[in-house]
Amino acid sequence: MKSKQFLQKMMVGLSLILMLGTSCKKEENPPAQTIVDIVNSNADFSILKAAVEKAGIVSTLSSGTLTVFAPDNAAFAVAGITEATLQSLTAAQVANILTYHVLGLRVSSAEVPASDAVGSLQGQKIFASRNANGVFVNGIKVKAADIQASNGIIHVIENVLIPPTQTIQQIAAGNPNLSLLVAAVSKAGLLNAIGAEGKLTVFAPTNSAFNAAGFNTAADIDAASTSLINTVVSYHVIGTNVFASDLINGATAPTLQGGTLTIGLNPPSVKITTSSNPASNIILEGGVNIVATNGVVHLINRVLLP
Repeated sequence: MKSKQFLQKMMVGLSLILMLGTSCKKEENPPAQTIVDIVNSNADFSILKAAVEKAGIVSTLSSGTLTVFAPDNAAFAVAGITEATLQSLTAAQVANILTYHVLGLRVSSAEVPASDAVGSLQGQKIFASRNANGVFVNGIKVKAADIQASNGIIHVIENVLIPPTQTIQQIAAGNPNLSLLVAAVSKAGLLNAIGAEGKLTVFAPTNSAFNAAGFNTAADIDAASTSLINTVVSYHVIGTNVFASDLINGATAPTLQGGTLTIGLNPPSVKITTSSNPASNIILEGGVNIVATNGVVHLINRVLLP
């Protein structure tokens, strides 16, 4: 009888211990907030909060499994966007910008690839990369990563992502300073290639760069052999996205031509590995990280020659 009473007391005691342990765990690990909850509770996200409400996407960011590259107030300031700016836009315009910052899956900073394009909720691809310099999206740095939410993850970024509206082909065609490049690409039969969907990087020689290489007019390019122009143009194209933030001293990248480009940073330069003729000062003011729907363009001041 005493043995039975002892066992009953012991079972009650174990139950109490288990209940207390479960209670403590619940207090130590409260349910995470949603992405919207985190944005709403952080004063540094006040402009983002206003933008989310203006866009009418509160419910979108409160469910599912998402990754949000979130601009804070400082990022909006860098982009020149204020709450007044947001109010001057339509809800559809703000939604178009904000959903370009969102992926429909959870991606931690450690899972960001070295270089790749990922579809956003907006429909267009954003270009993500991870290297010794950090984690970047469209060349914009993630300054605070892996903020956990119940429905995904937030990475705070240093600027606002603006959805591109043109392909690399359209960007080149619309820039008078790249008219000789367009002529060369056309001669090489690669216009469709730089206009197609993808994640290309084009080091784009300006007209003065072509002049320095002996091509003063489109007629000069047309007079050259197709084989030569095809080789030269293909040296300037990489088959994946490489932003300025991905340019690391001594890094190499294969070109469409089959050769390899070597990156230098002191001074900034890019050259064909087998050539002693680098294009120096490749990142010109206003000519870096020109984002296209299918990749990125960097202006360079010399033509890459074998």
